[in-house]
Amino acid sequence: MIDASVAMDVPMHKTERRQSDPQLSVVIVNWNTRDLLVRCIDAIGEHAPSVDYDIWVVDNASTDGSVEHLRRERPWVQLIEAGSNLGFARANNWAMAACRGRYILLLNSDAFLLPGTLDALLATASVTDKVGVVGAQLLNPDGSFQAGASPFPTLWSELLVLTTLGRRLYGQHFPSAAPDARRDPRPVEYVEGACLLVCREAFDDVGGLDEGYFMYAEEVDWCFRMQRAGWEVWYAPAAQVVHLGGASSANRRPQREADLYRSRVRFFRQHRGNAQALALKFMIVVLSLPKIAWHKTLRAVSGGRRGRPVVGLRMLWDAMRSV
Repeated sequence: MIDASVAMDVPMHKTERRQSDPQLSVVIVNWNTRDLLVRCIDAIGEHAPSVDYDIWVVDNASTDGSVEHLRRERPWVQLIEAGSNLGFARANNWAMAACRGRYILLLNSDAFLLPGTLDALLATASVTDKVGVVGAQLLNPDGSFQAGASPFPTLWSELLVLTTLGRRLYGQHFPSAAPDARRDPRPVEYVEGACLLVCREAFDDVGGLDEGYFMYAEEVDWCFRMQRAGWEVWYAPAAQVVHLGGASSANRRPQREADLYRSRVRFFRQHRGNAQALALKFMIVVLSLPKIAWHKTLRAVSGGRRGRPVVGLRMLWDAMRSV
């Protein structure tokens, strides 16, 4: 077990690997998802790769017994107790700096590997020496296509999302890459962070996730910086993962909407410029936030729950403050 004081002392620079170090380190950030976390860890063991690996869990001050369970039932898991909810980026950075695998897999606690997924990711990572990041194809629990790879966001794509015109014009999977029968890996712009493999050399070169993103869009920014530094981002459709989605964020409504908008604006400010970031803020306020507040309030009223209409108004206020 590694406590927060130890993790904070881990330097964020090139990691010197030893011959005995594992080829793969799997990193999972947990916040009050104990049962899903156990299922996630067990799936790794059931569908283990053909190389040596270890598992790291960063617990963001869970109160559901996650830490106690890992200590008692799975003591071989490398456990970092953060002491507070650090968010996705900072928690992953701690573990990535501490682990020693040649490849690092960032895996959500609500994502469950299928047979052959880890080997497919590792095989794709070795296609060329410039592959820095590899993503998997994500599936819904019923086996339907969920996501995996997408183009970088633009004002046009954000407008289509906020107005729902994207799905009407391009289909239900917009803006993600459309599902197809191809199994061959291919370069893409960015891959989803629910199951993301990064090469140690790329991590050492570019650095970790931007901790200014508390939740959402961290992987978008990371893939953007990877490609700017000369590393390639690949998508491996043969690597499949069942992803429930929103397991941790479901515990913190309505803050997750505010986090989403704040992260999008941050990405635009960093990589598209202040003018486009300001335009996105305007789009969010005008097109999305009143709709969310009205929907939540109307649903609460129709449900007959006293006091619940306030939730919609609070969501609107929190999201407006965030942008």
